[in-house]
Amino acid sequence: MSLWKSILLAGITLMGAGQLQAQQTLPRQAVPSLNGVLPSLAPVVNQTAAGVVNISTMSRGNDADNPMFNDPFFRRFFGQSDRPQQREAQASGSGVIVDAAKGWILSNHHVIKGATKIVVTLKDRREFTAKLIGSDPATDIALLQIPPEKLTAVRVGESDALQVGDYVLAIGNPFGVGQTVTSGIVSALGRAGLNIEGFEDFIQTDASINPGNSGGALINLRGELIGINTAIIGPTGGNVGIGFAVPTNMAIRVMDQLARFGEVKRGGIGIASVGEINQEIAKENRLPAIEGALINAVISGSPADKAGIKKGDVVVAVNGRTVRTGYDLRNQQALTAIGQALDLSIIRAGNAKNVRVTIETPARAQGLRPEKITELPGTELASIPKELNRRGVYVLEVENKSEAHQMGLRENDILLGVNGAYVQTPEEVRRAIREASRFVVFNLLRGDNRIDLRARKGTPQGS
Repeated sequence: MSLWKSILLAGITLMGAGQLQAQQTLPRQAVPSLNGVLPSLAPVVNQTAAGVVNISTMSRGNDADNPMFNDPFFRRFFGQSDRPQQREAQASGSGVIVDAAKGWILSNHHVIKGATKIVVTLKDRREFTAKLIGSDPATDIALLQIPPEKLTAVRVGESDALQVGDYVLAIGNPFGVGQTVTSGIVSALGRAGLNIEGFEDFIQTDASINPGNSGGALINLRGELIGINTAIIGPTGGNVGIGFAVPTNMAIRVMDQLARFGEVKRGGIGIASVGEINQEIAKENRLPAIEGALINAVISGSPADKAGIKKGDVVVAVNGRTVRTGYDLRNQQALTAIGQALDLSIIRAGNAKNVRVTIETPARAQGLRPEKITELPGTELASIPKELNRRGVYVLEVENKSEAHQMGLRENDILLGVNGAYVQTPEEVRRAIREASRFVVFNLLRGDNRIDLRARKGTPQGS
């Protein structure tokens, strides 16, 4: 018998003897009772579960969306027609009632994207057809509404008060099996740069978040909503202990704009480029920590330029909230309504400075100079500032029912090309339209989507 095996067996023998002796000497009245003395999360679940709902959606799909439709071998399984057929698709997710009096439910944009019908099922099995008030792809937040009939809302908590290590519960409808509760801790805060969404400030948790949990609730031990479960990192498609939730401080600010406008109207202050802080920059600016947002470029004539913000400044706080990275500054701008002010705490060459700047419309934030062109009646166009290092021409304004509006152009579109030719100035747009023969094709960027609009020259038609 080996030495290690002897030591192991001896340890087991001694442990067994010690346990036996303890069992023989332990008074019977000291044995814990199973009647009410064990810790339980049931009170928190009972307080919040009725406010978490199941969301099922119907959408219209097309066989052509399936890559196998274009394969001659697989096409026969879609039917005899060579034309793609419209089909109904069903999906499932979760949501959280945040205002019982108004029937408001928060969920994820990707849960309801493209839905032709949204059905909400409560914990008591009542079903309602929901109205989509609005959704925001950039933060993956959607606001729904159902009739306010005996609803229970989950109280919204302060996600800024979270700390790594706090216990949390995830409530949702994973895999469509019914309402399920999982527990874990906050693994990290302020996760960004994951390319899951446009604006990221995720709570990371190891509480199991699986397919169908999207849009569900992340709850603290006070029974307060502190996040909307959104995504996982799972190589196999299932949970591996890395889940992400949109914090309530972001979700509620998005909800407020969705309720007012049906969308999030984002502006800016004219900071064209932001960098991260490294050890060298922190030392040069005598920063107390290696964190903050380094200003790399400011657009001339923008609100930031007029407020005195300069290249090389380090923003360390916005409205009293610490800025750890460039993502923090970007998020604060994006979540602040047009017309509201930001108080920036800045370090410039080691000296502290406070600056107030107001969020303006995209055009004013970028210091754009509008031009009207007769070839595209009803629009105002502007060249994109060189500081932004972007190709295209900005569409500042489109008059309702104008020729441009009938063509399909909308405010905030970015014209990338006309009839296949790149454009960088309003004059280039004007020239490309004049040189077109019968049709004009606009290649543009709308949000994150590339769109082609085609219209007969002189006789506007929808795309």
